[in-house]
Amino acid sequence: MTHSTITRLQVADKLRIQHTADLFGIRFPLNIEPAIYSIASNIATEYNGAYWEFYSLSNGGFYMAPCSDQSYQVSCDNGYEGKLSPDALGITACLYAYSHLSFSSNQAFAEICANHYHWLRAYMLEHKEASAILSAID
Repeated sequence: MTHSTITRLQVADKLRIQHTADLFGIRFPLNIEPAIYSIASNIATEYNGAYWEFYSLSNGGFYMAPCSDQSYQVSCDNGYEGKLSPDALGITACLYAYSHLSFSSNQAFAEICANHYHWLRAYMLEHKEASAILSAID
C-alpha cells in the first residue's frame, strides 16, 4: 500500500474570494469564516484578531490559520490546555467549525463541512503538533 503525503498550498491573496466561493459558496463568509474566528477567540484568550492565511490541501481540503509569530495558550471545553502554534490553532478552529457545521439542517452544506473535516483531519495527522491538536478536538 502506497502512502501519499497530503500537502498544502497557500492560496494567493487575489484568489482567496474565488477559492472559498468555489468550495463553500456564500456559506463561507456567512457561516464558516465567522465560526472559525469565534472558536479561535473562545479557545485562545490571547488571540485578539489577526490576518489569516488560506491553505488548499492536495486531498481537496481547506483550512485557514492566523498569520502570527506567537504561540497561543489554548483552553478547550474538553479539558485540554496547552500551547498551539498559529498553524495548529487554525487547524483546530477549522476542525471545530467543520464538525459543528456538519450538523446543519441544510444537507448539502452539512456534507461539504463533513468532507472538509475529514480532509483536514487526514492532513493534520501528519502535522508536527498532531498530538496536541487531537487532544484539543477529542
